[in-house]
Amino acid sequence: MLGLGADLLWADMNRLLAFLFHQGVLDEQFLQLQQLQDETSPNFVSEVVNIYFHESEKLLRNLRGLLMEKEFSDYKKMGIHLNQLMGSSSSIGAKRVTNVCLAFRAATDHSNRSGCLRALEMLEHEYCYLKNKLHELFQIEQQRALAAGVRYPVQNN
Repeated sequence: MLGLGADLLWADMNRLLAFLFHQGVLDEQFLQLQQLQDETSPNFVSEVVNIYFHESEKLLRNLRGLLMEKEFSDYKKMGIHLNQLMGSSSSIGAKRVTNVCLAFRAATDHSNRSGCLRALEMLEHEYCYLKNKLHELFQIEQQRALAAGVRYPVQNN
């Protein structure tokens, strides 16, 4: 009975991943990250992604803070934050977040404040969508592991 539940949850994980790839939310870099996970480090992907979430939220707060300044003019500093976010997003396979960072970067290169504000809204939206979907994926993965008789440590979000 345990195996059947694990098989159904495995199928749910695969469907969700296929959906995220089809939508362009994730790319092949995420699969490469998954290949680094094994029985000696069963939480590798979720740990790496949780570090990404933590760091990305700081960068998003910094970007919003810069844009909310009355006398904002430091597009170079904004570009540095965007490069960091773009690099880390690319490294985990967050394709849509990376693409929005590129568009945001173009707005900073043209010192276009209104374009930057629109891009920030889009970036925050894509980031939240990614975070929700990956948390969903990790919950299914944890349920599958429990159904298969493997225990993962509980993660605090």
